[in-house]
Amino acid sequence: MSLSLLLSIAQIVISLLLTGAILLQQRGTGVGGAFGGGNLMYASRRGIERVLFWSTAALAVFFLAAAFLNLLI
Repeated sequence: MSLSLLLSIAQIVISLLLTGAILLQQRGTGVGGAFGGGNLMYASRRGIERVLFWSTAALAVFFLAAAFLNLLI
């Protein structure tokens, strides 16, 4: 298998994981919260929320790196 094919497959897998991580972070604010309404409450991330947040950030970096490498090859 060529390197370009491996990078494409890795990019697809990372994109699916990133999509799942983003969807898991949504809070139950309802439709009003999506348009700027709703009750805004700021709290620190704890436990699994923190792990999910940092995992999402890492997956985004990996996705961008894979896209850039795929562009160069």
